[in-house]
Amino acid sequence: MGCRTTGPRSALLRVVAPRAGTTDAPVLLVPDERRRLPGRGAWLHPDLHCLGLAERRQAFGRALRTVGPVDASALRALLEEAGRPDHTDPGNGPGRTSDGKRVEKPMAAR
Repeated sequence: MGCRTTGPRSALLRVVAPRAGTTDAPVLLVPDERRRLPGRGAWLHPDLHCLGLAERRQAFGRALRTVGPVDASALRALLEEAGRPDHTDPGNGPGRTSDGKRVEKPMAAR
């Protein structure tokens, strides 16, 4: 959502807004690590860089169809606690070597 890149759901964090915002009170964003909470969800890479981009672009309101401001403090605390590496680091992606170069795989025989 923040960086606009896709990935497998196993690599993404689901975020929900338990209530649709209809007042001036901020809508609290809740991380749904088990992917079981009811309601509309949005998918985000679990790192602070992606969260910052989503907040700056105000993407949560559009993705979750909420009205008014959103409060991402619980989500930010979870990501800071986890200390996960930034997914934009080329060395972290699947199919890449530790120096960030892409690993070429031969095409499978049909």
